[in-house]
Amino acid sequence: MINMIFKNMKRIKVNNNRLSTKLIITYVLLTVIPMALLGYIVYTQYSKSIEAQIGEYIPQLLSQANDNLENEIKKLENLPDLIYSSGEVMEVLRDHDDHNKTLLLQRKSTVQNYLSNIYLTSNNTDILGAFLISKNRLFSSTRVPYQGFGFKDGSLPYQKDVVQVGNMELLLSDQIKLTFKNNPSYVLLVKQIKDFDNRRSLGTLYLAVNVSIFERVLEDLGRKENTTMWLMDKQGKIIYHTNKEETGKIIEEINEYPLLNGSFSTNISGQKTLISLDEAKDFPWILGHSIPLKDLTEQTDVVRNVTILIFIIVACITTLISVFFAWTVTRPIKQLSNIMKDVETGDFNVEVPIHSGDEVGMLAHSFRSMLSRIRALIQKNYLIEIRQKNAELYALQSQINPHFMYNTLETIGMAVEDDEREQAVHMITLLGRMMRFSISNKDSLVSISTEVQHIRDYLDIQKFRFEDRLTFNIREDVDSNKYFTPKFVLQPIIENAIKYGLEKRKEIIIEIEVVEELTPEGREAILYIIRDNGPGIEENKMIKIKELLSSDPMKSRDSGFGIINVFARIVMMFGDGYGLQIKSEEEKGTEVVIRIPKTIESEINGKGERKWEL
Repeated sequence: MINMIFKNMKRIKVNNNRLSTKLIITYVLLTVIPMALLGYIVYTQYSKSIEAQIGEYIPQLLSQANDNLENEIKKLENLPDLIYSSGEVMEVLRDHDDHNKTLLLQRKSTVQNYLSNIYLTSNNTDILGAFLISKNRLFSSTRVPYQGFGFKDGSLPYQKDVVQVGNMELLLSDQIKLTFKNNPSYVLLVKQIKDFDNRRSLGTLYLAVNVSIFERVLEDLGRKENTTMWLMDKQGKIIYHTNKEETGKIIEEINEYPLLNGSFSTNISGQKTLISLDEAKDFPWILGHSIPLKDLTEQTDVVRNVTILIFIIVACITTLISVFFAWTVTRPIKQLSNIMKDVETGDFNVEVPIHSGDEVGMLAHSFRSMLSRIRALIQKNYLIEIRQKNAELYALQSQINPHFMYNTLETIGMAVEDDEREQAVHMITLLGRMMRFSISNKDSLVSISTEVQHIRDYLDIQKFRFEDRLTFNIREDVDSNKYFTPKFVLQPIIENAIKYGLEKRKEIIIEIEVVEELTPEGREAILYIIRDNGPGIEENKMIKIKELLSSDPMKSRDSGFGIINVFARIVMMFGDGYGLQIKSEEEKGTEVVIRIPKTIESEINGKGERKWEL
């Protein structure tokens, strides 16, 4: 185990952890883990010792219980022989002339009274009834009414294997169709009545014995709540079980038991259980006892839980102390690390405190000097330009938004005037969703599915306005929920297509495709391809647009060219290599291709912008 611990420690890059973490890990390895391991070993060994002691003690109790059971059964073993002490009963059994009904009734009364006086006395309270079958005659005497015992021959009323108990045979209740009032559990002791003078069988005596005879003997052993006790023959057939439903079943695992006298542990229904067995000396049965091991260690578990609680409290206190000392040692280093993280995010206006003259203080002094030089360079060469471009970005985005708002409100107004309530409500719903998209989400990057849904809402509204004059189709061949895109890159293009297309065409068709692309440089990109069948762009205007696209897009602020605004945003956000391309022929239509990099959520920072490594 120790070798495994060291192997795992080698896999962990300890050098990458903080100094405070290293100190706390050292404390845990030297104190907490050894204490916990020691406690676990002590508890495990103590539990095993309890299991061993109980495993030796219970079989002794079972042996005593078995002796008591044998004594109880032996008391009943001689009861059938009392039949021979009655001359009248023996005469009835030898004589089988039943043609005289009066005589038959007298004989039946004689035998049944004898059975009642001999077997149903106060000394034999465990006997529920006595049944004597002789030459197609049934003589019975019971304490309570019964049903199901009606045989007219002298054969045994069972076919299954029986258990031999001394000079008698034992039947289970499931081997015979006999029930008593209130349905008490019982077993049948069976013995043949023979005429020793002429060696003939006179009949069969059945004594129904209440299982309370077993319960009374085993009561002390089975008092614990989850304890199970049973009596079975050597083939595993259950004669008696504390759970009545199990009586008569066969324990198939008896052949796999490691012993039949003693204790062993096994898993029963996923629970570790201690099973104890004792084989009777004179009778062919085995007495079994089972109890879950967790019930044996209840008191130990209480001590364990208290010990664990105390250990946790002590560990927490000592850990807090170790954390405090680690904090006092690492606080200056951590403070300097936090300042470096602020600088990493772009905040160079931080103050670096110097608390000491040791190595940490020297490091802080050098870092302060470096920050001073960086701030001077940023102020001189870069900060003013970044602020200017950010201001222009927000100006460009706000410049785009009013462009489609006017057309949308105008369409809704027309629907209201024409009393098209459902269309008006639907358009207002679409407008509300577009407004939420415009003002509620301030991130510059959104999922492609969100951007496409926005332009679909816009086209649906325009479709209400121009009806059959406008047809559109949108096809997405990418995982639009996975990848992200700048906001409002499609709407300016679509606005221009509708505006200029419907001026010279009776019908305008717009197709939008979202596909993936692998650039020649091996970079993965997303393409928006927007096609229309409009009049195309005039040659002079196309030349002007291409000049603007090839120059610095931030210098072009002409609101008439929404396409330039989109291009400027993409270039500023993602750099050269991304942007858009335009193909247009007069009277044939225009195709605009917008290219952006594949961007997933983990590449977006908290401001909704793409992370870039410096």
